[in-house]
Amino acid sequence: MKNLRSICFLVFFSYVQCQTLQRSLLAAALSQVLCFSTSIMVAQFLQKSTYQEVQTIVEELVDRAEKCKVLKPQESPSECSHQLMTTFLEHVCNNQGMADKQEFSDCCNINNKARLKCFLLYKKDDTEYSDVFQIPNLEQICEVDKENQASVKERYIYETSRKHPFLYGPTILTMSACYETAVRSCCQEENKTECFQIKLEPIRKYVREISLRHHHLCEIGIKFDHKVSKAVELVLLTKKQPKANFSEIAKLAGDVKNLHQTCCEGDVVACVLGRSQLMNNTCSKQSTLSSKITPCCALSVPFRGECIINSENDDKPDLSSRPLSRFTEDRFVCKQFIDKQDDLLPEFLYEYSRRHSELAVSVILRVYTVYQNLLGKCCKLENPLECYSHGKEMFQRVVGESHERIKNYCDLLRGNYSFRLIILYTKKVPQLSAQELVTFTKNMAAAATKCCPLRDEQRFVCMEDSAKLILGALCRRHEAEPINAGVGHCCEDSYAFRKPCFDDLQVDRTYISPPLSCDQVISLKEDLCKAREEQFQTEKQKLLSNLVKQKPRATEMQFQSIIADFAHLVEKCCQAEESETCFRGEVSLPARLFTYCLWLLSVCNS
Repeated sequence: MKNLRSICFLVFFSYVQCQTLQRSLLAAALSQVLCFSTSIMVAQFLQKSTYQEVQTIVEELVDRAEKCKVLKPQESPSECSHQLMTTFLEHVCNNQGMADKQEFSDCCNINNKARLKCFLLYKKDDTEYSDVFQIPNLEQICEVDKENQASVKERYIYETSRKHPFLYGPTILTMSACYETAVRSCCQEENKTECFQIKLEPIRKYVREISLRHHHLCEIGIKFDHKVSKAVELVLLTKKQPKANFSEIAKLAGDVKNLHQTCCEGDVVACVLGRSQLMNNTCSKQSTLSSKITPCCALSVPFRGECIINSENDDKPDLSSRPLSRFTEDRFVCKQFIDKQDDLLPEFLYEYSRRHSELAVSVILRVYTVYQNLLGKCCKLENPLECYSHGKEMFQRVVGESHERIKNYCDLLRGNYSFRLIILYTKKVPQLSAQELVTFTKNMAAAATKCCPLRDEQRFVCMEDSAKLILGALCRRHEAEPINAGVGHCCEDSYAFRKPCFDDLQVDRTYISPPLSCDQVISLKEDLCKAREEQFQTEKQKLLSNLVKQKPRATEMQFQSIIADFAHLVEKCCQAEESETCFRGEVSLPARLFTYCLWLLSVCNS
């Protein structure tokens, strides 16, 4: 993630030249920020509304929110944002047609607090959307920009907000400013299309990546205890700012956790102004927090926050005078654990994180969980010191096991990793459709392609980081429509140990596949000849998934034989003069392909 972020920002700051926009969101353009923030809020909730519908609602909301009209830069935005949110929900519920169109009718029958939670449940990431607003006519958009520069930015905000309903408002505002600058720059170029492709690609990638992370952070806040959310932030902040003292990091972690909650609840105005205030406070303490954020603090508000979030980890301080062993060798540990558990455990997490910035957040959280459980057990014994003094070895074992899992995973996937992943995960979660399994394994394969070639420490962090997002998406799928008991356990039991739990899932023996004939499993159509290579690979993977569901105990070689014969048959018919006739003539399937398929299904159903 560190490399992705640094490359992304190097590219788009180099190409887009965002630093030329020197405006203060809070001082010089508060009213504009209020309108943009409200636009984001409305578009993220009302994803089916048109651009014009959103703009009309925004105008009405801002006009009716009296607290926002008199809001000054130094005043708290809470009253304004609260009134905007309440007014917005009432506006939707009072408009029966709008409520029905957005499927919010059920939400409107409950009170405001529960109503907001209900509205949030209807936010959907749409994978069919393109990742960034596509301009249909570059010449036309350049003309629009000349006539009304705000229109280009507003359209980008609208499109990005409805496609990425969990992306935080401040990030959308930052990207919209960069997008606006890219449009202006490219409209001056002779080859506008090439210019846009170069300058918009890093923005597209960044939005896609950060949207996934924001959605994941929101899931943690909803699914787990608030202490888990705070622990995640404490690790991230400590890794980034290891020289800062514990009290400073602990306070900052609490502030960031609260800001995440505000942003996840869709309160975009409070999210935008809250982020700005948090970053201003951070920059006022940069000498005690991190030397790496100095260049970021010199930027204007729209870019300062994203820059600080993506800044490099500061250099490790000399910690020789404060050995970590005091958490496992001090005889007074249990007294602290019993009397001040909420102080001892976060301090351990802080001290461990600043010494091990090379580890993934999830691995550090596993160590933290092991330590918490260790003290919970040992402090009930007559000689607790003898018990918890083995903590260091246990921590090393947790790290070693986490690394070994990833090493084995990367070794397993050498060669035809997509094929092996389909088999592996179809056995674990056969309730998913073939298309869902293909999408899931493609994401895991992409992570392996990116991470496995890296050096050891980088590989481990990269895979843990990628896996948590992919598994988080699977858990959200389970939340919407339960998959199986094993998935439910892994998703809900422990955030820190979610990945090891999924790694250890075995074949779901409770699953009973609906009986299928070979003709139903193996679909032969002329459309396969027109499919691109990637589409054909997808068809083969869907076939493999359906076969695994029918016969999960079959060997890899047996599955390979059927897939190879299927590919051979498609190639044969596609090269024939009359492909359709060939496929019709092979409806009964070639002998060997039919024999393998029949064997699998008969054994499965016997």
